[in-house]
Amino acid sequence: MAESCDVVIVGGGVTGCATAYFLAASDFDGCIVVVERDPTYANAPSARAAGGVRQQFSTAENIRIGMFGAEFVKNIGEYLSVDGDSPVVDFKERGYLILTTPDALAPMQENLVLQRRLGANIVYQSNDELTARFSWLESAGLAGGFLGLENEGWLDPYALLQAFRRKAISLGVTVLRDEVTELRCRGRRVTEVALKSGASLAPAVVLNAAGARDATGIAARIGVELPVEPRMRCAFVFECREQIGITPHMILPNGVAFRSEGERYLAVVSPPPERDPATVAFDIDYALFDDIIWPTLAERVPAFAAIKLASAYSCHYDFNTLDGNVIVGHVPTVDNFLVAAGFSGHGLMQSPAVGRALSELIRFGEYRTLDLSRFGYERVLSHSPLRETNCY
Repeated sequence: MAESCDVVIVGGGVTGCATAYFLAASDFDGCIVVVERDPTYANAPSARAAGGVRQQFSTAENIRIGMFGAEFVKNIGEYLSVDGDSPVVDFKERGYLILTTPDALAPMQENLVLQRRLGANIVYQSNDELTARFSWLESAGLAGGFLGLENEGWLDPYALLQAFRRKAISLGVTVLRDEVTELRCRGRRVTEVALKSGASLAPAVVLNAAGARDATGIAARIGVELPVEPRMRCAFVFECREQIGITPHMILPNGVAFRSEGERYLAVVSPPPERDPATVAFDIDYALFDDIIWPTLAERVPAFAAIKLASAYSCHYDFNTLDGNVIVGHVPTVDNFLVAAGFSGHGLMQSPAVGRALSELIRFGEYRTLDLSRFGYERVLSHSPLRETNCY
């Protein structure tokens, strides 16, 4: 016989645990169960992501999401302390610096107007201002860049995930090490969640936050199509004999990004479309470093002409093929089924705001703090993409 519960969250990554926390920390007194097949999170994006937090987006909702994310992590002790023990997520507030070329300057300046109107402290820097601030930067061919002066940087992704998880458990959330094998429906409702262990749950609400490998399959079991697929992303750690000092998170015009990490540097890039298939493999594409990252770095930072690759790792993003933005909220065809999928690499930074928003939908049936309606599943049904131009 299925065990009754109020909310079943499929996926115990950072979004699932954030939603569980916000629900449990509110006046919601129902039973919350999180189902996670791998609580070691060995290959989860929540544990292996770059951990960036920024407000430099082109969509108002993404800007506001980023602003709340920064406020949350900077005051994390007020939210996620357990028995007086405040989590340490090592937020390095060093800014994002997005460099631009002349042909991309105008839309970036339009984005800046929106960002600043919403309260984000982003500034434009001319080439002269950039080289005065960062003497190691080669600015030839650039049209300046956009720098976050506060509330942008990066953190330890695994620490944030564990902080959400630990706090949720302390508030009474049940986390099961198990795997969803079937969703059973009656009419327009999910009535049973069958688990690999043989147990089953009878939920009032189901949230699909299963991540890159599983979210699409979970939804398909009840006839819900998600334009989401797993895409592999590789990160490369390198050393340089000439130290250039502490850097912001730099994004170069072709999408190569790097930042300082102690005496080393971390670099990433999204592969070109022809080298970016859906995959669950973890084989690192070292050619990305040799063909794209290193030549770009050497062009913009002359000191990086002589670098040594120290290590590399990979993870998967739940990439939204429709528009690169998260799909969040109720699915209109199933009354008690919600999704949070397709973050496309922004899940960690967006987890505080999205978790809070989902908790409001579950409690009240509507958004109360930040309206994320434009990110709803309806745009999938109507094939109406909501493009984010600052998508890195």
